[in-house]
Amino acid sequence: MDETSLRAVGWARSLPLDSEVKAARDWVREHLRTLGWTTSAPDTVDAVLLTVSELVTNAHAHAHSNAQLIMTWDDRCLHVAVHDTSDEVPAPREPSTESVGGRGMLLVDALADTWETHPCPHGKTVVACFRPMG
Repeated sequence: MDETSLRAVGWARSLPLDSEVKAARDWVREHLRTLGWTTSAPDTVDAVLLTVSELVTNAHAHAHSNAQLIMTWDDRCLHVAVHDTSDEVPAPREPSTESVGGRGMLLVDALADTWETHPCPHGKTVVACFRPMG
């Protein structure tokens, strides 16, 4: 067996602009349940669900785009990727007392073990990584 190869399992879902973010959370929760995380790593599940909410909301509200949600588990990290058609790169902003929004990427930064943005020819993909805490 090639020691450099990696075994992974993954899921993908398209979330049209008119879909509710709850549909994304429910879909993600079901897949995390199949991994056993809802009982073994409930805090990580909560972090993943909040991150998915933020990233899909950003795709819908800020990019005015459908969201392509892909999750990949490689026995070390759950990679949660959301693609949208905007080339604007998200970044944590200082919260403002005048605005109720603008804290999404601060939450992602606090919840995910790591996150990064990958520019693509037709938009960008934001990928957050989570390692389950048992």
